[in-house]
Amino acid sequence: MENWVTDIMEKLGYLGVYLMMVLENVFPPIPSEIVLPFGGFLTTYTDLTVFGVVVAATAGSVIGAMILYSIGMLLDAERLEKIINRWGHILRLKKEDIRKADAWFDKYGYWTVLFCRMVPIVRSLISIPAGMARMNFWLFLLFTTIGTILWNVILITLGSVLGANWQKIIGFMNIYSDFAFTLIIIGTILFIIWLINRKRKRK
Repeated sequence: MENWVTDIMEKLGYLGVYLMMVLENVFPPIPSEIVLPFGGFLTTYTDLTVFGVVVAATAGSVIGAMILYSIGMLLDAERLEKIINRWGHILRLKKEDIRKADAWFDKYGYWTVLFCRMVPIVRSLISIPAGMARMNFWLFLLFTTIGTILWNVILITLGSVLGANWQKIIGFMNIYSDFAFTLIIIGTILFIIWLINRKRKRK
């Protein structure tokens, strides 16, 4: 996978960076932790510039996010409620749970999108619930673009600075990913505990 990605980027330049970032969003197994640092490395021995790679990568990421947002719009809350009506007893979910989650995303979704655009794998998938929640498209685009630019600038610049040693970033990103996922899991557990306590108090 890594060799295929880097070969395309070397041959196609900015277009290769753009295409790989579109695919990275729609097909998460292609990691931005390879595409972006290698894009930075390319600036050390080709005509590509850091600014140009950032623009191409950001454009690809945003287009990919828009595709997943559109998919999310097809999976609206009403369809989920029908699934819950049929299978909810197995999953121990109720329609009210979907509505609460939808309301929570309406309230905090923009900041969630911004944060998650800087977390591996999740950065791509977060566009789907944003579409499901019918998040304001232009605000979604704004927060997605801001988070994407921050992520891209950091990894591309590191790749440019490290040069031929750009792959060292992958080891660091594995540690960062574990840390970020741990925070997400802890946050999810705390949110579930808060919901349970809230239900108990109402009873």
